[in-house]
Amino acid sequence: MSRPAKWFLRIVLAGATTASFLTITRQAFGDREQDIVAQNAQDMIQAGRQTFRYDTFGDEAFWGGTLKLHQAIQGSAFGGVGPGVSPATALGVGLKVDSDALPPDLLADVRHGRVNLNSPATTLALLKLNAVVGVTGFFNSEGSLTSMGIQCALCHSTVDNSFSVPGIPAGHIGRRLDGWPNRDLNVGAIVNLSPDLSAPAKLLGVDQATLRKVLLSWGPGKFDAQVFLDGKAFRPDGTSAATLIPPAYGLAGFNLHTSTGWGSVTYWNAFVANLEMHGKGRFSDSRLNNPSQFPVAAANGFADVAASPEDDRITPKLAALQVYQLAIPAPKPPVEPFNFAARRGEALFNDKAQCARCHTPPLFTEPGWNAHTPADVCIDSFQADRSPDKVYRTAPLAGLFSRQKGGFYHDGRFGTLSDVVNHYDGCMGLQLSDGEKEDLVQYLLTL
Repeated sequence: MSRPAKWFLRIVLAGATTASFLTITRQAFGDREQDIVAQNAQDMIQAGRQTFRYDTFGDEAFWGGTLKLHQAIQGSAFGGVGPGVSPATALGVGLKVDSDALPPDLLADVRHGRVNLNSPATTLALLKLNAVVGVTGFFNSEGSLTSMGIQCALCHSTVDNSFSVPGIPAGHIGRRLDGWPNRDLNVGAIVNLSPDLSAPAKLLGVDQATLRKVLLSWGPGKFDAQVFLDGKAFRPDGTSAATLIPPAYGLAGFNLHTSTGWGSVTYWNAFVANLEMHGKGRFSDSRLNNPSQFPVAAANGFADVAASPEDDRITPKLAALQVYQLAIPAPKPPVEPFNFAARRGEALFNDKAQCARCHTPPLFTEPGWNAHTPADVCIDSFQADRSPDKVYRTAPLAGLFSRQKGGFYHDGRFGTLSDVVNHYDGCMGLQLSDGEKEDLVQYLLTL
């Protein structure tokens, strides 16, 4: 072989070796990078779930220290006030019990009726086990309840039907279902148990009797987050201004996560943790400085809540909390493989009924700016006018079957899916037949 040929062969072999080395290096670092990303995602999901389920953000200073709800829970027999709150009473206002937090012998006793569900002592025992979903009790060394706090899970989790107890409706004791809205939860009735509502009454500029009337007007599955911003407790027709507790599942992939378009899930987590749960953190939204739209918020400096960095128990948790919430999938309905009505409904959804124009599959909301004016959806503007952009969000539809209790739309104004379909049939002039409407409902229940 000639000298030039030998040099050429060496160059080719060297190039091939270098290319192989680079390929192996890229694969090694690529796998390592993927491992780092996967591990980070797993760590954030686990941290976010812990926050979602168990973190009070320091709000026990409000629920216990200011409202003294713990005193009403334990009752006078245990150093509090009043008759106390029994498990039967707690379940009656929609609180849930996590069966996985109960030891096997206690589960057996509950199942066979050997536990007194009418005694506040049993409620205290459940709190000590951290078994009441969304509620944390704080006890001293003598075992007395000294304070209490709440978590995200209070409103945005429920339990399944895996545990049955004679005399107690299904779905009150069971395994956690994170992200599901607790449409049994009567937040107003729970807060009304407080022996001292002077602080929120002063905030709203009303007496305690008026505030208690407002709280009791909400009813199960509803909460009015905005009354503490604008003071509007009732609609013009005299009905409550409270809105339905929304789901916290299936939120990945779209923009606005609140019914009237306030912001993303991260925004709403910060808003709720600081202004509604009364945790200790930082929050900023200059829109709340508008005294004509948000007189309560503007007067009380809610546009800029500033805990010191060393006292901030919210901001460091927001990133992982967001990752966890975006990872919670919408629940899947029972499969009906031969539901021909649903198949016909799907065709209607994507064509004649025009649903897919806004509820774009598979997100079932608009990718991008998923909001509309009240006129676009043929309803009044009361609730939209309470938000900065005065719009209604296009609600995602996945998991509809799991949130039929309480009705539909932001305030539950439509009691059934048939009512919703009838509304849009008239609003959009769709001229759907009764059979087509029923097919459309059947499809919606499969999402």
